[in-house]
Amino acid sequence: MLMKKPEPIPADLTNNRWKYFKSCLGALDGTHIDANPLKEEQTKYRDRSGDLTINCLEVCTLNLEFIYYLAGWEGSAHDARVLRDALNRPNGLFVPQGCYYLCDHGYGNIPGFLTPIRGQDTMLMDNNVFL
Repeated sequence: MLMKKPEPIPADLTNNRWKYFKSCLGALDGTHIDANPLKEEQTKYRDRSGDLTINCLEVCTLNLEFIYYLAGWEGSAHDARVLRDALNRPNGLFVPQGCYYLCDHGYGNIPGFLTPIRGQDTMLMDNNVFL
């Protein structure tokens, strides 16, 4: 469910934390919430830890305002599959041309989504700036 239209970080932003993320719309991630499915459906709700869950996708702005939420996928569903569903839904998640969301490796480095470089620290502890 799209709750608010995202706005990209402007090019003239001077905030030290976010000035390197021009055109970024926010960040997204998934979370697993405990579920109690019918016995005959438990296999597809079992996540990689063996727990019975539903996989939910949350998207927030850099001001930590939630702008999109999608719940209901079985716990066995991969994050990338849940994201594909969110992008294909009417009134679903939308990425304007030239903009992107920050996300983890579960979503892949695809147009509109930026993941960290594997094996690299994503935060400099000296000056508390994300890379």
